[in-house]
Amino acid sequence: MGSTKSHVETATDGANAAELLLASEADIHHASRSLKAMAHPLRLKILCILGGAEETSVQDLVEMVGTSQSNISQHLSILRDKGILESRKDANKVYYRIGDERILRLMESMRLAFCTEPK
Repeated sequence: MGSTKSHVETATDGANAAELLLASEADIHHASRSLKAMAHPLRLKILCILGGAEETSVQDLVEMVGTSQSNISQHLSILRDKGILESRKDANKVYYRIGDERILRLMESMRLAFCTEPK
C-alpha cells in the first residue's frame, strides 16, 4: 500500500520550502528581477528560442521573432543586464545564449506547465 501525505505533512513540506526561499533576501531580489525581465512576451519568446539552441545570432532572432533589430537589441540588453543571457561577438555578428543552467531548467518547467503541444 502506497503512503500518502496528510494535509499537515504537506503544509509542513510547504513551510520548509518557504523557509528555504526566504533564507536569503539577495536570492529573493535576484529571482524577482529575473522573473520580471523574463515576463515580457517578446523576451519570453526570445528565451524560448534560445532555450532550444546552443546560441543564436541577433539577425536570426530578428527573423524568428518578427520584429526590428533595434527592438530585439533592446530586449536582449535587458536580459543580458539581468544576467540571464551571455553574448559573444564574432566579426560583425553578435551571438546570444542562455548563460545560466537554472534559467534553462526554469524554461523547461514553463514549457511543461504552459505549452499545449509536446515538443
